[in-house]
Amino acid sequence: MPSMRDIKESIASKKKTRQITKAMEMVSAAKLNRAQTQAKSYAAYTDKLREVVGGIAQGNNGSIKHPMLQSRPVKVTGYLVITADMGLAGAYNNSVLKYVYGQIQEHHQSSDEYKVFVIGKVGVKYFENRNIEVAHQVTALPENLTFDDVKSIAKEAVGLFNYEEIDELFMVYNHFVSAISQELTDVKLLPLSDIETHEEHTVNYEYEPDSQEVLKKLLPLYAEGLIYGALLDARAAEHAARMTAMRSSTDNATELIDKLTLSFNRARQAAITQELSEIVGGASALE
Repeated sequence: MPSMRDIKESIASKKKTRQITKAMEMVSAAKLNRAQTQAKSYAAYTDKLREVVGGIAQGNNGSIKHPMLQSRPVKVTGYLVITADMGLAGAYNNSVLKYVYGQIQEHHQSSDEYKVFVIGKVGVKYFENRNIEVAHQVTALPENLTFDDVKSIAKEAVGLFNYEEIDELFMVYNHFVSAISQELTDVKLLPLSDIETHEEHTVNYEYEPDSQEVLKKLLPLYAEGLIYGALLDARAAEHAARMTAMRSSTDNATELIDKLTLSFNRARQAAITQELSEIVGGASALE
């Protein structure tokens, strides 16, 4: 049985841990609010760009064609995986990484059949430990994300599709649902299939030099924008997951402190009772 000194030291240690997890929970809550605002603001831009691109793609009775809109036989699949740069976020990273690894194991016979693009240190380390080559990586992202922070990996992934080095591109990340819920999302980014617009929302534009050239410039920008938007969404989910994990850790620390305090009080009571018994026994022996 541990001594009272050991129990007291353990209680002090748990209290320090609780202070840390409580502080991390509060920091994540503040970051979550900022991330949500940023993600919602960017979603409005993405929706408008989708409307414009959809209107162009469906113009001239659908006669406009572009490789990014057309499916082709799949020889090489690309996976763009969004993770965090650090852990302490519950199952946030693990759920995404296990899913992608399972897809690779299930659908591909050799490494020539897929390419992996990773955002986040946790994802890079995960694939390196399993001897899976990472075609392009972005790590150590700043808290206030800008498009320039992910421009390189977005251009690389979209460029490989345009040069037919990959034939499809999937983006896997955690979608923010609420402060206590994140949803694993696997979306087929390329070829683009979500830019159809309803006829009543279609606007007629005049283009210079022509709609085909405009579409050629807009489609890569749109695809890269979707990657940035997913990263903003995933960042909000990350902060929510970390906030929930730290809250759970704080609650667990409090529960342990209560149990240890009860054990300490019992041990102290037993020690006092023993001392009283020894005093009474000594007094009786002197009579």
